[in-house]
Amino acid sequence: MTATQASPQTLDTRALQALDSAHFLHPFTDHADLASRGARVIDRAEGVYVWDTDGHRLFDAMSGLWCVNAGYGRRELADAAHAQMMKLPFYNSFFQTTNEPAVRLAARLASLAPAVGPGTDGSPGWGFSHVFYSSSGSESNDSNVRMVRRYWDLQGQPQRKVIISRHNAYHGSTMAGASLGGMSGMHAQGDLPIPNITHIGQPYFFEEGLPGETPAEFGLRAARWLEEKILAIGPERVAAFIAEPVQGAGGVIIPPDTYWPEIQRIVDQYGILLVSDEVICAFGRLGHWFAYEKFGYRPDLVTFAKAVTSGYIPLGGVMVGGRVARTLIEQGGEFNHGYTYSGHPVACAVALANLDLMARENLPGRVKNDTGPYLAQAYAQLADHPLVGTAETCGLVAGLVLVKNKTGGPGGRPQRFDPALAVGMRCRAHCFANGLIMRAVGDRMIVAPPLIVTRADIDELVALIRKVLDLTLADLRGAGLMDAPAA
Repeated sequence: MTATQASPQTLDTRALQALDSAHFLHPFTDHADLASRGARVIDRAEGVYVWDTDGHRLFDAMSGLWCVNAGYGRRELADAAHAQMMKLPFYNSFFQTTNEPAVRLAARLASLAPAVGPGTDGSPGWGFSHVFYSSSGSESNDSNVRMVRRYWDLQGQPQRKVIISRHNAYHGSTMAGASLGGMSGMHAQGDLPIPNITHIGQPYFFEEGLPGETPAEFGLRAARWLEEKILAIGPERVAAFIAEPVQGAGGVIIPPDTYWPEIQRIVDQYGILLVSDEVICAFGRLGHWFAYEKFGYRPDLVTFAKAVTSGYIPLGGVMVGGRVARTLIEQGGEFNHGYTYSGHPVACAVALANLDLMARENLPGRVKNDTGPYLAQAYAQLADHPLVGTAETCGLVAGLVLVKNKTGGPGGRPQRFDPALAVGMRCRAHCFANGLIMRAVGDRMIVAPPLIVTRADIDELVALIRKVLDLTLADLRGAGLMDAPAA
């Protein structure tokens, strides 16, 4: 019997890899390279760990893909899915129809999304009462483009089409999502970005800060790149600014504290909409249900997905703020946009169970008051490693930069590795070989562990990271790519 014909119940790892190469086109993958190596087959998971089909246990420091905030093996989420599947597995939300889980989840999300300060018109009622559902962050950001442009059409300003984003941002991989994102590799395929989407620099002090400039000064300067872009385009043509509170897939880029207040001043001054893409940051990751609360700004639209169900089943959506919702409802008539799975009853039932679980265990509060500060303390100790140029955390996301020399670059700044050496990927290989899932974004190594981690788990995580840093350092020195320590 060939690998293609084999029963899935009896396949070993090699046979599964052969089937995978024969039939499965993976996302963001060089398929020829993957076929030569063979995919790692993840078989089961529990708590903060996953196991592959060869029996290796891995500390999943990326929560799957920023998703599994409640950890693996939560029976209450599986039970919620089963119960809803037996009652009503699916019905659409078209044709004046709804379902109970979708309604209850929308109300629950509205109750969790706090108002931050007064509205731009001075009213105390700024906040979120409405949800538009999708199945993913990419779809949600497509929906944002549709809602933003529809809003301005209804406001009698159809010329407001331009949406500003940031370089190295990630907002999904659909045509609109990838265009909103600022990753050059994605733009190189598919004639992207689509028209009327443009980008400014990212608030990355380690890479963009000037000699002698403080993080606070840089935060203001980086925010004002938005104002410069608005004025260059013409304020009357700008519809919205979209940004992640902390850039995730771009490498855990944490803006200085001065950044978001200045962004809020700018969008208020020029009357443009503000979209907070919280696909990674919402639902406790930064110690709050929604990250805009942590940074104190007032978005008009909030993108969510991933952790709303802890990744147990796909669900995404947009929290729609007051002025946009009122305009769409009161002036818009039929909104010609939506998805087959908008408000999917099983996904919404799982999300409700997940939010109940997170509230019961106070996972956002634990991140804010306990595990987030403890991770910051533990991560700061990695800065003494010869390979580490900087180590930063925000809640339960963290990033460190691998450098060739801490002071050997221009102006005494850290000297970076030649990108062609792919040092981050060398480090990642040591991670997998030593029981750790840690992501490489260039030479920036990032983690986002499940929110259920304990202090003991964090100690284990940081010890594993230090071990793989030591192995990477020895590897680089052995290859003559980094100087040996002075005698």
